[in-house]
Amino acid sequence: MRSNLGNLEIGALRVPGKQRGQELAMESTQKKSSARPVHRSDRIKQIFALVSMVSFGGSAIFGIFSLFSSGLSSQHQQKPAPVAVSQESLLAAQERGYKTVLQREPQNQTALEGLANVRLQMNNQVGAIEPLEKLVKLYPGRSDYKELLGQAKGKK
Repeated sequence: MRSNLGNLEIGALRVPGKQRGQELAMESTQKKSSARPVHRSDRIKQIFALVSMVSFGGSAIFGIFSLFSSGLSSQHQQKPAPVAVSQESLLAAQERGYKTVLQREPQNQTALEGLANVRLQMNNQVGAIEPLEKLVKLYPGRSDYKELLGQAKGKK
């Protein structure tokens, strides 16, 4: 506060000299009534902010620590070598799968083609004849089926 020729200047307001006493009384009353609750709510806000920052920091540190520790532990562990699966066992599994489909859908073109191809890869020309014959009956316009059937019958 600054006094200037009987006028009181509060912030940007100029108060004439007569009202200065009234303004000071009102100002002190406002400070007394509002000082305590504002101070208490500010203190609560500060405590809440501090607790929030500590918990955020703790969780961030824990996350970073677990990230690095899992990365370091995975480097030290040996990964098991994949089990070598023979080509024959893969072809046998595919053959069983195609047979399963053909039990439900005996005229499934994809399953018939797959079964014939798998059996040809297994050098089982006699087994490939049956699905190829079904394919030729179902799709007489396909010359590739007829050629494969002729090759399978010629090699048996």
